[in-house]
Amino acid sequence: MFRMRTILMIAALALGLAACANNSSSSAGGNPYGGDATSAPSMASGAATIQTAKVPGVGTVLTNGDGMTLYLFEADTGTTSACTGACSQSWPPVTTSGNATGTMGATSSMLGTTTRDDGSTQVTYNGHPLYTYAGDTSSGTASGQGINAFGGLWYVVNTAGDAVKGGGGGGGGNSGYGSGGYG
Repeated sequence: MFRMRTILMIAALALGLAACANNSSSSAGGNPYGGDATSAPSMASGAATIQTAKVPGVGTVLTNGDGMTLYLFEADTGTTSACTGACSQSWPPVTTSGNATGTMGATSSMLGTTTRDDGSTQVTYNGHPLYTYAGDTSSGTASGQGINAFGGLWYVVNTAGDAVKGGGGGGGGNSGYGSGGYG
């Protein structure tokens, strides 16, 4: 009985470790928040896919290829990202190593790229650098909506490439992610 229980525990542990290893390698750069957005921007693998989805509270918005809601940062200047260091850990930039593509309602002609301070290539839409939010743990959520963190406000991006300023879950607080500098 003891031997069977030990074998089962080892097998379960091995399956758990295999699942973890598979999870981290299937997302670009090992990002647990999905797709082409990475917390270490230089680790993007492949071209980013930008699409749309209906998200409760904010409507039809841009998402990455894994369905994670995309945000813009009002502190950005044009296509230049103001989110680096600790900021990019909470708000991983959507990066790409090829030409980003727009599908399912995202307009390809509005897509572009910008070079980040670390040399990685970040996807832009209508001139805004795009980010995911580490607090969104599944597709169809927008818990970063309206958060004031790292020196500016964060908003979900609609299909026109504009900030969605109503609805969402974040409110005006800083949700523990700080409102200090840019990293």
